[in-house]
Amino acid sequence: MLAPSSPVKFKIFSVVAAVALIALAVTFFSLSNKPQAPDVTFVNLKGEKITSQSLRGKVVMVNFWATSCETCVAEMPHMIETYNKYNKQGLEFVAVAMSEDPPNYVLNYTETRKLPFDVALDVQGKLAKAFGDVKMTPTTFVIDKHGNILKRYLGQPSFPELHQLLDKALASA
Repeated sequence: MLAPSSPVKFKIFSVVAAVALIALAVTFFSLSNKPQAPDVTFVNLKGEKITSQSLRGKVVMVNFWATSCETCVAEMPHMIETYNKYNKQGLEFVAVAMSEDPPNYVLNYTETRKLPFDVALDVQGKLAKAFGDVKMTPTTFVIDKHGNILKRYLGQPSFPELHQLLDKALASA
């Protein structure tokens, strides 16, 4: 039969176990507060595939929009300005046209407004589903360099707030 441990050893063990549990809890909560972006493939209007994996290491904005959405159309010049301001620092941007948007409308809008970023069609609604069943436009996701969703904006974002978030995300390792 084993002799009972000394009270000192028991205290040391208890403290180590408590510290380990706290560290585990902090790690769990910090990871659970930043959900991962889904593993998807966007196909831009040129037919080029852009995978979530190919975007790792970059800060990414994914904007679900529609040509028939007044708020989307109103925010698009600000999205262009944001992209132009941050692209050289590593920001990637994918504008995802919702499934109800006719592809010829999306193509026409993209060409006439000279959108400088990738525009993808979500004809079957698979991208919207993968991002949590997006139904409202505009909905914008900001994703960090590790593929974590930092923020989800429903409706037009506050651009000063968005720019602060992008400054911080682009500066991080």
